[in-house]
Amino acid sequence: MQKNVVLGVTGGIACYKSCEIVSSLVKLGINVDVIMTKNATEFVAPLTFETLSHRPVVTDTFDRNHPWEVGHVSLAKKADLFVIAPATANIIGKIACGIADDMLSTTVMATKSKVLLVPAMNTAMYENEAVQQNIAVLKKRGFLFIEPVSGRLACGDVGKGKMAEPKDIVDEIVRQLNFKKDLKGKKILITGGSTSQPLDGVRCLTNYSSGKMSCELAKNAADRGADVLLVMGGHSCELPENIKIKLVGTTDEMFAAVSENINDFDAFVMAAAPCDYKTKDQIKNKLKGKAITLELVKNVDIAQYVGENKNDKQVLVAFAAETENLKNNALSKLKSKNADFIVANDVTKEGAGFNYETNIVTIIDKNEHSVDYPLMSKAELANLIIDKIFGDKK
Repeated sequence: MQKNVVLGVTGGIACYKSCEIVSSLVKLGINVDVIMTKNATEFVAPLTFETLSHRPVVTDTFDRNHPWEVGHVSLAKKADLFVIAPATANIIGKIACGIADDMLSTTVMATKSKVLLVPAMNTAMYENEAVQQNIAVLKKRGFLFIEPVSGRLACGDVGKGKMAEPKDIVDEIVRQLNFKKDLKGKKILITGGSTSQPLDGVRCLTNYSSGKMSCELAKNAADRGADVLLVMGGHSCELPENIKIKLVGTTDEMFAAVSENINDFDAFVMAAAPCDYKTKDQIKNKLKGKAITLELVKNVDIAQYVGENKNDKQVLVAFAAETENLKNNALSKLKSKNADFIVANDVTKEGAGFNYETNIVTIIDKNEHSVDYPLMSKAELANLIIDKIFGDKK
């Protein structure tokens, strides 16, 4: 079923970014209805949003050129998610105080969908006590927010107040649209990030994993009601809130965190990139010399251990980051780990692999059936993977 987003655009310079939001959502197959305030039309013409959304833009509460019998009520009911981006101090204050004096504020009052506000304003305005109180009131009422970011503002000031980037907003919209409490009672363990192995007293062996994929997986599963344990190594992403997290350093530490919980979970997602090797002997001091020779030995294989010890009702998802022979290498790994399916990606491709917000993957199941997926955000991929894990297990 196609999703419907109602996007409110208010009068701030950041409203030009909302054009990209609409374009991105439409490309994902999401219907977008845009409501603009009068001030917003001074920055971007309604025709721009109509062209991008392929739908009429509403600016006037009393506009009778559209087919809706009661415009604000129809749009309010239609929304699977109501988004306001940018959200000015004015619209935040109106909603907090229950003021409905134009099409946007009236429609927000009438909707029963979740409302996501994306503030954008001058730093001093954002930090103003009245604005912060209004935001606190709305958060208490269940309104969702994407915090503004710090940077140089249109007025020349530098500070917090810039609207979040369109891509981040779109990712959150997609995540909220897939928000469903269908995994209550399910328990899932997810590994993420990189592990590091000491080489000597000051150096270590590690990799480029950012942990972004595992964070998206954890967010998706938790949002849908699952009990999530995220075993996280080194990472460069913001960790999700309200999720149980176990931080680890070495592969042995990650193995210990996973193995001690192996009987407690319905599913295991091995999204981490643990070091495969460690030094044979522990070297406490800093190595010196023009050339250094190290003897490495194989580390414990965490995914293989889970595959060998899980029961028939538990699901194991493995990941394979490859640079060549993607499907053959992934299939070999799938069998050796006794995984139910494997998510493989060629990290040499643009937009795939470590540190990207997107990925391009092939998923192969234990029956050797493979599906190639196009470039998508890691949030979308996380939803796809969680759906696949629990699709037949509910």
